[in-house]
Amino acid sequence: MVKTRLYLFLAVGLLAAACGNINPPIPPLFESDLPIDSLQLPPGFKLQVFAEEVKNARSLELSPNGTLFVGTRGEGKLYALRDENGDFRADTVYTLAEDLTMPNGVAFRNGSLYVAERSRILRYDDIEAHLDNPPEPVVIYDQYPDEKQHGWKYIAFGPDGKLYVPVGAPCNVCESEEEIFASLTRMDPDGSNFEIVQHGIRNTVGFTWHPETGELWFTDNGRDRMGDDVPYCELNRAPENGMHFGFPYCHQGDVPDPEFGAKRDCSEFTPPAYKLGPHVAPLGLEFYTADQFPAEYRGNIIIAEHGSWNRSKKSGYRLMMATLNGNEVVSYEPFIEGWLNQESDDVWGRPVDVELMPDGSLLISDDFADAIYRVTYDNSAM
Repeated sequence: MVKTRLYLFLAVGLLAAACGNINPPIPPLFESDLPIDSLQLPPGFKLQVFAEEVKNARSLELSPNGTLFVGTRGEGKLYALRDENGDFRADTVYTLAEDLTMPNGVAFRNGSLYVAERSRILRYDDIEAHLDNPPEPVVIYDQYPDEKQHGWKYIAFGPDGKLYVPVGAPCNVCESEEEIFASLTRMDPDGSNFEIVQHGIRNTVGFTWHPETGELWFTDNGRDRMGDDVPYCELNRAPENGMHFGFPYCHQGDVPDPEFGAKRDCSEFTPPAYKLGPHVAPLGLEFYTADQFPAEYRGNIIIAEHGSWNRSKKSGYRLMMATLNGNEVVSYEPFIEGWLNQESDDVWGRPVDVELMPDGSLLISDDFADAIYRVTYDNSAM
């Protein structure tokens, strides 16, 4: 039975609209028409809609004060969500900016919101005091390439206090003379001391650091047009700077590229920590470090697979868990499935990013269903 949508028209939203605010808060939905009941979760887990009609929701960043910042890609918008009454549903959705160029990546530090456009990094200072009237951003760096293919960027601050920014390959597969492409870069929070720290990364749209060792872990999307089953996308580990992960010469650690593979041997490069699957498009990932989920989840990596775009039989469209034993991935199993109907090959959602909440629950963005979900665990209901 289709649920009735009940809108909460917040007084603040009506007042903002009446006063001519061009970006009034969007009233959220109490109920949802999304088929979340079709999702398969392990026993004791529950998924609910945290926010809906957040169009093209991509990267997530939660501030210490509880503001959830959300980037987009094709939509060009930047959002901020607030749960004011603590019911784990977004009460207010602010549109902080419009008409940005692929503002996929968001990061927060010392009261400032950092946003990655295709060729530059923006900073919105004291943003949480101005959600209904955002300031003009400061451009801290504007020397990234402007190529559109793989030009959208995921960003995050590392344990060293530096902002990490990837630069994808400007192609499906190519050998670029410019060192900046297929790399991971970093800079100080003010945009100074720019440097390239990793190479041979075709397109990472998600990375994080091990909570104990501080080592970098990241996903990478494999090249297309080598068939349905080759190459696999990758989960990679970088214990030090200056490593090379193979692109464009070698894929998944052991498959030479048909065009460029003769130039370099796969043994020259760092192999993936784990081969995730062909064309599953892994994006955001998070080490689970809280206590709400069962003990077997703690210290392992939850990965959002956005899903294939041109495979004859779709793959991905799910959340996975990589179980670690030290630095070794010992298993890679589904955590949440059902956005893809395996029988009909129909899709109603595409997970993008994951964000751990202070209570140990997990948020998931979905740029296809324009939603953000919250996953909780309660074994008392079992």
